[in-house]
Amino acid sequence: MRCIVGTQITASGAVTVLGLPAGSPALRHRVGYVTQNPTVYSDLRVLDNVRYFAALYGRPAARAGEVIDVVGLRSHADDICATLSSGQLSRVSLACALVGDPELLVLDEPTVGLDPVLRVDLWEQFDALVGQGTTLLVSSHVMDEADHCADLLLMREGRVLTQTTPTRLREETRCDSLEQAFLSIIRHSTDDGQNAAG
Repeated sequence: MRCIVGTQITASGAVTVLGLPAGSPALRHRVGYVTQNPTVYSDLRVLDNVRYFAALYGRPAARAGEVIDVVGLRSHADDICATLSSGQLSRVSLACALVGDPELLVLDEPTVGLDPVLRVDLWEQFDALVGQGTTLLVSSHVMDEADHCADLLLMREGRVLTQTTPTRLREETRCDSLEQAFLSIIRHSTDDGQNAAG
């Protein structure tokens, strides 16, 4: 994920994002990034954090209030971030990324540690963003979240196992559950590796 947003150097190969090399200055206003751990200033209010990122992106201060509404934090806009729950902090991080109206939004484990109700709320927001034309790239260990995605890239230990869709993955593995389907892919890849070695 960090290679895609240009914060980590690749050991080999090349990463192209929206037609440009990852990390290109021209991408800074086109790509949003939400890290697994919230990246906000804990001593500032929610509104101040989002306004700060709005200024970095060259967006008007009024845009901050709009995205705070989008992530459901209107009643907490004046709260100091240090007083917020982990779920609320995740939504502040999302607001800070959304305020720049990115074409591509990279979400690294965005729902980890969140309660099920909040996870559902966030996925509804992600679906709405896709409906507005934003491309989302989401990493997750929670396989039921894969059902929200149009395309899947299944990886294990840094190796790509398959690129598919939720429907095709179920059909190919004859599994109803995506988690069982993923486990089936892992088993087959492990068996193939052992057979090749033997």
